[in-house]
Amino acid sequence: MSAVIFLRHAKSDWHAGATDDLSRPLTDRGRAAAAAVGSFLAEAGHVPNLVLCSPAVRARQTVEIAIAAGDWTCPTDTVDELYYGTVEDMVALACKRQVPVLMIIGHEPTMSSTLDYLTGAELRMPTGALARVNLSSDNSGQLEWLIPPRLLTDR
Repeated sequence: MSAVIFLRHAKSDWHAGATDDLSRPLTDRGRAAAAAVGSFLAEAGHVPNLVLCSPAVRARQTVEIAIAAGDWTCPTDTVDELYYGTVEDMVALACKRQVPVLMIIGHEPTMSSTLDYLTGAELRMPTGALARVNLSSDNSGQLEWLIPPRLLTDR
């Protein structure tokens, strides 16, 4: 059985003067949440073996900060389908990678819809939230945990 950790990018800055949606950066609160995510995953022993990340600046900043804060050494790939794609694209990415723990960093509403598709759980992924899903051989999933960022930044 493999696992996928879904991470919605941290809080972005709508007023940073970005010229388009892909260019929007993180807020200071988003940076703090991304660092908390990285530290938490390292301390809890849930560091991914591979990270697939949306090409959006806010998603790439989230993973860069998390990796630095948690001192991870896993490879990271930027995947266009995590910004432009569908639930089916995300499920295909999650199920075809044969690593023990895969992390996918993306956006709403696709993150929540993918969790619903895999687990049957109707969940909402706020910015900076983490969800771990254990995948079965039939590509169905069992939600192991969902952690909103406020639980990590307030500790």
